[in-house]
Amino acid sequence: MADALQNAMQKDEPKFTDPIRGEMVCFASSMISTNGVWQGDDPFEYSLPLFILQLMLIVVITRILIFLLKPLRQPKVISEILGGVILGPSILGRSANFSATIFPLRSTMVLETLANVGLLFFLFLVGVEMDLGMIRKTSQKAMVIAIACMSLPFLIGSSTTFLFNGQTQVNHLCFVVFMGVAHSVTAFPVLARILAELKLLNTEIGKIAMSAAMMNDICVWILLALVVALIESNSSTTLASFYVIFSSIGFVLMLIFVVRPGIEWFIHRIPNGESFSDYHICLILTGVFVYGFITDVIGTHSIFGAFVFGLNILKGPLATTLLEKLEDFVTTLLLPLYFAISGLRTDISSVNGKGDYGFFIAITVLACVAKVAGTLLIALYYKMPFREAFVLALLMNTKGLTEMVVLNVGKDQKLFATMGVVAVFVIGMITPIVVAIYKPARGFITHKRRRMQRSTRSAELRVLTCIHTTRNVPSVINLLEISNPTKKFHIAVYVLQLVELTGRASAMLIVHNTHRVRKPAIYKTQVQSEEIINSFENLQQHVTGLSIHPLTAISPYSIMHEDICNLAEDERVTFIILPFHKQQAVDGGMEATNPVLRNINQNVLANAPCSVGILIDRGLGGLTRVVVSQISGNIAVLFFGGPDDREALSYAWRMVRHPGVSLTVFRFLPGEDAVKPKRNYDNFTNGRSNLNIVTETETERLYDDKYITDFRLQNVSDETIVYTEKFINNAEETVVAVRSMENIHDLYIVGRGQGMISPYIASLNDWSECPELGAIGDLLASSDSATTISVLVVQ
Repeated sequence: MADALQNAMQKDEPKFTDPIRGEMVCFASSMISTNGVWQGDDPFEYSLPLFILQLMLIVVITRILIFLLKPLRQPKVISEILGGVILGPSILGRSANFSATIFPLRSTMVLETLANVGLLFFLFLVGVEMDLGMIRKTSQKAMVIAIACMSLPFLIGSSTTFLFNGQTQVNHLCFVVFMGVAHSVTAFPVLARILAELKLLNTEIGKIAMSAAMMNDICVWILLALVVALIESNSSTTLASFYVIFSSIGFVLMLIFVVRPGIEWFIHRIPNGESFSDYHICLILTGVFVYGFITDVIGTHSIFGAFVFGLNILKGPLATTLLEKLEDFVTTLLLPLYFAISGLRTDISSVNGKGDYGFFIAITVLACVAKVAGTLLIALYYKMPFREAFVLALLMNTKGLTEMVVLNVGKDQKLFATMGVVAVFVIGMITPIVVAIYKPARGFITHKRRRMQRSTRSAELRVLTCIHTTRNVPSVINLLEISNPTKKFHIAVYVLQLVELTGRASAMLIVHNTHRVRKPAIYKTQVQSEEIINSFENLQQHVTGLSIHPLTAISPYSIMHEDICNLAEDERVTFIILPFHKQQAVDGGMEATNPVLRNINQNVLANAPCSVGILIDRGLGGLTRVVVSQISGNIAVLFFGGPDDREALSYAWRMVRHPGVSLTVFRFLPGEDAVKPKRNYDNFTNGRSNLNIVTETETERLYDDKYITDFRLQNVSDETIVYTEKFINNAEETVVAVRSMENIHDLYIVGRGQGMISPYIASLNDWSECPELGAIGDLLASSDSATTISVLVVQ
């Protein structure tokens, strides 16, 4: 290798100064790829195989650390920085052979170039993820919190710079801003991922933290651009700094008033329903390089151009497509390179003893305390609970990529090593502390669920219906129509389209304006939304007493039930309608469309603040229409007893007021040979058995008798209602009775059976394929059932 370098020097081959070690390195530009070991070549002498080996080591070590630190709830940035530290001069790099073989000086340029390309695209994606519209909608609370958590640490960090006079390689003005920014930053990308992992994104504390962090991050990047402009400018030419700043302002204005309208123009030229082609994606990605090049040329770091360009990408289908195509590749392969470079630069041995660490830890702790105190005081001023206010203050201390970039810009190895270690410590402490002191799950008091039984007959019925695809729409529309919406019996329907979150850092809930003229759809999901909204708007126009409120929830499947339950709680919904995770196939059987939907249904049943119905559609969307606004249907209620069955009958009771609906109630009662439940006389009062004890089952039976009696008395003259009693002795007779019913009905409504232990259906639970439907619901929905009737299971 020495001969190759000597030849490079003689032939005037390329040379560069290694930024990590500060040494001049020469290399042969022709030594890119090897001819193979069989030709006698050493692959470690060539750039490409060496880079592949370096990338493999970085990714493998990073993934191992991510796996090991996952139980401690550590963000990925911790593992990526520690991976670089392990490979760097602090640990493995102490070995001269390892450093010279795996990370030789000549490989630094290739590694740093690719690392900065990864950083360039990551900052572009950060800009794409940031919704500036959120800042316009930000509450005063979030805005004041953002200012408080940024200003106090900035003042503390910058005020300590006088202690470093003559000890740094950066001019004093830059160092003042550098220290202030490093201590005041809140890393928006890292915070977003922490909130998503803790399932706090859709909570009030999550929304405030995201809004404040976004404002903080944008201010920090502006200050960072100023620092870069000052550092890159010649200190002897003061005008150069102003040229850089004014050029950067002109660049931002060009993006806002020229590039952004151009992007809007080409988006609207795409035909309705078509996705973005490779040409469009290539055009955007080329723009990342172009605008990064421009800002680098004018004297600002290239990441500033990529970030501002990302901010100008329209939020919606284009942003989602870019995130889907780029995020995994950038964050799992390219970005770890940048953090590895940061770790390779970190030489812990460069810190002179405990005094340096103690000093920087003291400054960092002081800045963190100032950020916590400022955020906490503002939050308490706005009457947030103390625990939530304290958690918000901790979250605003999240560090990560932004601070590492700032430290890299500082170009001072001693500062970098010390503050880098302190930054890792601060990042690592946030998530475990938040998890320990704050339980984000929003609890609903399930025994106080809103029920239709408790509502007056003339009260407005608020229904939340969940839609996954357009295939769910016809059956839900017909179910709502036979629910008898009139001016007297008004129904408010919240139509929630559920879309899986892919590629975004934060979930979102979109409220659609039904009275606004919408732009043509340009993406598959948007086309589906338009079709769903148009279908329900058409229903609203032809049916009186029905108001439609369309919404779209974009979130991961794992927390989608929280969106549903939170919306139901906020809007005081009485009934949630969920589509069954199976749909009818061509042969009449039931096939699973997406097994994950079953988990959503189960989670909603467990956490809903109101009654829930799961709709098994077997042709309910094809009911016979009498006129445009009316349909006819035969409804059957299978009543075994218990609160769920009473709720099912309550909903059917509302339906029977519809002129085209007839109702048959089958009440199943124990026969003469049925096993009678044993009375419970095991409780004692003052040493004597309480003979007046009534078991829970008997109490429910009394409620059932009373409810059925009221129902029959109030509908005694209604010829559209038929009441029938069936006597059964065991589970086998129950199965026979249910399956022997004639297929003359259009919809079965049954209770899930929770809260009622019936001896003649209890054993059926052991054979249930879908326990979330209850024993009878599962029996009617099973694939081997001859019934081809739609079923609504009510809890």
